[in-house]
Amino acid sequence: MKRVLLGFMLITNLLFSQNSDQTCMILAKINRLIQNEHIKPKPVDDSLSVYVFDNLMDELDPSRNIFFKSEYEEMSKLYRLNLDNLILKGDCSFLSDITTKYTTALLRTKTILEKIQSGPIDYSKKDTIRFYKKAFTFYLKKENLEKVWLKKLRYQILDDIAETGNNLDSIELNFKSIELQSRAVVLSNEICRINTLLERKDTQQENLYNFFCTYFDPHTAYFSDDSKSSFVASLSKEHFSLGVSLKLNEKNEIIIEEVDPNGPAFQSGQIKKGDQIVSISNQKETLHVSCASLESVSTMILSESNKKITLTLKRNSGKNFEVYIEKQIMKDEDNSVYSFIISKESKIGYIKIPSFYADLDQNNRKGCADDVAREMIKLEKDNIKGLVIDLINNGGGSMEEAIRLSGMFIDYGPLSVVIDKEQNRTVINDPYKGLIYKGPVVILINSNTASASEFFASILQDYNRALLLGSNTLGKATMQTIVSLDENTTTDFLKISINKFYRVTGKSHQNTGVRPDVVLPEFYENIYQKESDFPTAIKNDSITPLLKYRRYVKRNLIDKIAKNSTARMANNFYFKQIKEINAKINDMINVPKSEVAITLNSIFEQKTIREKLWKEINTFSDQNNSLDVYNSTVNQFLLGVYPAEKTINQYQITNLKNNPYLNEAVNIINEFNAAK
Repeated sequence: MKRVLLGFMLITNLLFSQNSDQTCMILAKINRLIQNEHIKPKPVDDSLSVYVFDNLMDELDPSRNIFFKSEYEEMSKLYRLNLDNLILKGDCSFLSDITTKYTTALLRTKTILEKIQSGPIDYSKKDTIRFYKKAFTFYLKKENLEKVWLKKLRYQILDDIAETGNNLDSIELNFKSIELQSRAVVLSNEICRINTLLERKDTQQENLYNFFCTYFDPHTAYFSDDSKSSFVASLSKEHFSLGVSLKLNEKNEIIIEEVDPNGPAFQSGQIKKGDQIVSISNQKETLHVSCASLESVSTMILSESNKKITLTLKRNSGKNFEVYIEKQIMKDEDNSVYSFIISKESKIGYIKIPSFYADLDQNNRKGCADDVAREMIKLEKDNIKGLVIDLINNGGGSMEEAIRLSGMFIDYGPLSVVIDKEQNRTVINDPYKGLIYKGPVVILINSNTASASEFFASILQDYNRALLLGSNTLGKATMQTIVSLDENTTTDFLKISINKFYRVTGKSHQNTGVRPDVVLPEFYENIYQKESDFPTAIKNDSITPLLKYRRYVKRNLIDKIAKNSTARMANNFYFKQIKEINAKINDMINVPKSEVAITLNSIFEQKTIREKLWKEINTFSDQNNSLDVYNSTVNQFLLGVYPAEKTINQYQITNLKNNPYLNEAVNIINEFNAAK
């Protein structure tokens, strides 16, 4: 027996050694590329070591209930200030050591959970729980493991019980039967989650690569072949898709919300709206939705590499059934440019640009810029008197498309200055002479307006070509490219930040964002993560402007109209209410809380407060300013040719009718026209 065990240990150590060599080889290639190509490379030193180690620990044990304090301290002593030295020496066995300790910790946690699962739980014991917004210190001791998990599980079960109804008296009356069901669900989900973590051991390598990359800046990242394919596909308006839209219900179950009649799910004849997804398989692995993270479920469904999917579904609490689907290339309606006309009296054009998607094949003109040009031609046929370009929640995409689109709204001149790591300056000029549209323009932006969309908005703002309305943008003014780590392989890639771009004024919005001319509040604005929230984000700076360009209108006219708009909105009921609701959201999410008693009454009270706020957010709309929204003459004709588009078209119209940002944009354009 000893010989067998010794042989197993030798084989295991050999495998760890091989994995360690492979890990360090990939890290060496990543570092070489970063040092040679990154816009702002940094040395591999103790700062990197601390950053990578701390992020790895937070990833493995975010709730601090897996590792013992002694285990963390041992790993911290060995690695927290030493990972840089080990990586440079080519010794990455530390990852195997950390993974082994993690596996051991998960297995003992699973044993504790199975023990708790087999017996009753005492809910009469007085105890409290506190939630932290940021990571906290490792505190768990061996003798307290079961106690800590019992505390966590008691809270989860009582929270699940509180969600079963809105009548506390009724819940208390039926507590025993509800508790049995909730305890079974919560414990089986926790054990299932632990099993999923035990099965997915290979993820630690990718975590290590990405933490190494994000030390240099938040947008440099390691890509496997699968993740690269999915990222590239996200830059297109056509994707491999199942043809379904999903939603989370109040029980955190994933439900099929809509089935696209043109998609493979509908064509299977087996999937209906309202079906619950129980598990997902890509023929290699199966994810049980109830115990997997939403991120892993989303990756499994959306990944371009998972072209063949088996869904296990449940309908109306009946028996589970399986459906095999092969994804098809479909147009992503949520990621496609569309247009309307607002107000028959004012005739203001409206164009929504969800992202700066690109025609990567460069042969069928499916890029964002060309799509905007087509919509502009349609709107011009109806003689619009102004244009609103909606970049709200536009996270960017292809910089080439942003350059092309900027050129369509600027007659001629420089668009931006790009600087590389050697401080070489390259001026990006308007690729087209002439304008696609000459009338007044308002651009809607918000906290999720990022990267290529910030680039486009800032150019039109600097040229006084458009007035920007909304809230401060994300603050990303760097450009990335994807390169292979090795010319001889196509399995490992690096998305690396190679340039910073500056506005024609010499200023940059990196880390600070583009500030709109008219600032209006938005829901969750204190919660959205900005570039400045990332500790490794590249800092803001500016350059001496040497560019000549012609502004389209005098700045004092834009400032005057912006001032009038700000005064108009100061007492606007809708925006005052948003500020009040945001204060409540901020208090719930960002303000540190006192300890919560682990009792049904206390947890039910917390649930009631959450639901009240959620209802306030979901039912709040600007009913006092209903807009007249309709299709252009050309699009109305096209709807007759393609009637399947009518559902989403009506959905888009309904969403726009009570849009207060659009309403004020119309007011601004009317004022521009009156000023002429």
